[in-house]
Amino acid sequence: MKKGMSVVLVLILAIPPLLAQEHSAREIVRKIDRLYRSESSYAKMEMHIVTPHWERTLLMKAWTEGTEKTFIRILEPKKEAGTATLRIGNEMWNYLPKTNKVMKIPPSMMMGSWMGSDFTNDDLVKEFSLLEDYTFELIEPESAEEGYLYVKAVPREGKPIIWGKQIIKVREGDYIPVCEEFYDEKDNLMRVMNFKDITTFDDRRIPAAMEMTPQDEEGNRTVLRYLEAEFNADVEDDIFTLRNLRAY
Repeated sequence: MKKGMSVVLVLILAIPPLLAQEHSAREIVRKIDRLYRSESSYAKMEMHIVTPHWERTLLMKAWTEGTEKTFIRILEPKKEAGTATLRIGNEMWNYLPKTNKVMKIPPSMMMGSWMGSDFTNDDLVKEFSLLEDYTFELIEPESAEEGYLYVKAVPREGKPIIWGKQIIKVREGDYIPVCEEFYDEKDNLMRVMNFKDITTFDDRRIPAAMEMTPQDEEGNRTVLRYLEAEFNADVEDDIFTLRNLRAY
């Protein structure tokens, strides 16, 4: 139901369609929120970062357990090999092998860049959940295309999320995302993520590539591509430990 709606007789007739709309929006968001999640998972990924002055490619592996634990290890290039990120609940750490130091990432930096890319720390480790940390509704923008649905997601009050809203475009038939737009609190479009190359991994169809393009930095883009993925994988508990950050 929409916030602030009064429970009065004149609105009783409006309740059923509003409930239906909320249910549809919730089902779409649930599908998006769980698209790359499972009880546990393993993935091998490639991240290609492009700027007007340089570009580089990172090869990495990632493990998750539910929505609370994430571990990422960079394998290549050689100068970045061993760099690792660990999240457990609301806490996150980075390990830099060059200095042999483990640094705890404060909540204020969750929306900061991960490894110089256009993805944030939160994009990679998923501290925030669309389903739990946002309110959402189905919308029909002026640019709406037939065969697609559009969801507006707004961060819940009190959440340390820098976006004012997100607009997510999904395929009507299977709710697979096509595009996600991120707006600041002044309603300025700040970045766009396009989902590409739908691929089947372990009997699950997901976009294998996600291209993030900031709107205020011309010439910048980052493509994150899944090379391998296993869902409900057999993941050892000791992967999600501070000791494992240094174990390379």
